[in-house]
Amino acid sequence: MSETTIKLRSETKMELDSFREYMNESYDELLRKIIFVAKNCKKKPELSAKTIEEIEMARKRIKQGSFYTEDEMKKRLGI
Repeated sequence: MSETTIKLRSETKMELDSFREYMNESYDELLRKIIFVAKNCKKKPELSAKTIEEIEMARKRIKQGSFYTEDEMKKRLGI
């Protein structure tokens, strides 16, 4: 995979940082999520509103610490 560098205003970087679901989430991951949501907004606006709402709810749960780690889920699922 090739990589590139892009210039962002400080304000833009701060906005992107606010979308992070976890500290080490890369800007590539963030931008791919934003692109996914934007594309779906055009194709299926009624589903997009629901998706955005679900993402916001998930982000709140994560910030509150109300989630399972990968190891916890493996235990629950017996994997």
